[in-house]
Amino acid sequence: MNVLYEDSTLLVVDKPAGMPVLPDGWDADAPYLVRLLEEQYAKLWVVHRLDKVTSGVMAFARTAEAHKALNRQFEHHETEKVYHALVDGEPVWSEHTARHKLRVNVGHSHRTVVDHTKGKPTETAFKVIQRFDGYGLLECHPATGKTHQIRVHAYALGYPLVGDTLYSAPPTDLIDRPALHALSLTITHPETNERVTFTAPCATDFKKALKKLESKAFA
Repeated sequence: MNVLYEDSTLLVVDKPAGMPVLPDGWDADAPYLVRLLEEQYAKLWVVHRLDKVTSGVMAFARTAEAHKALNRQFEHHETEKVYHALVDGEPVWSEHTARHKLRVNVGHSHRTVVDHTKGKPTETAFKVIQRFDGYGLLECHPATGKTHQIRVHAYALGYPLVGDTLYSAPPTDLIDRPALHALSLTITHPETNERVTFTAPCATDFKKALKKLESKAFA
């Protein structure tokens, strides 16, 4: 586990893809992130989530007071989150903001769906930072934090994340998970009140997928 930052009130790690944050399913003995971290750091409080399949920056509170302070920031949308996503298809725009209303945990597959009647307002700003033949690398700025938000917004725009078969991406040999990485997180430190940004380099499988696309582009 790559620890990005730690002090008496805050722990920030680079979460590996495939690792659930909390117990996943019925297997109580399966490893999960909080359990592994608490074996070393004692009690931790979860203040935000990443999907099991998503890699990147994740912060935990180490005291009840820090937990309250960080919870307020996430609830009031005072944090800044930046993701990188590799999408299937080349967006026709350079920048676009998705504002679909989303409803979470729908059906047996627990999908998040666009529902303009019963859904909750959400917002994700997308920016194309690199184009390939049939693919795009996007920088994503979610202003809200619904489950699968970036994945569903990208799908709703017609550009599902590479490898995201839950949201209709075609089969691929580029990467064996949805190509999404939590690149950076900016918060106000719960003790010092300073604005701080934590960054995690893209995961190895994400980098390999990009290299494959770059090699095809210049072949």
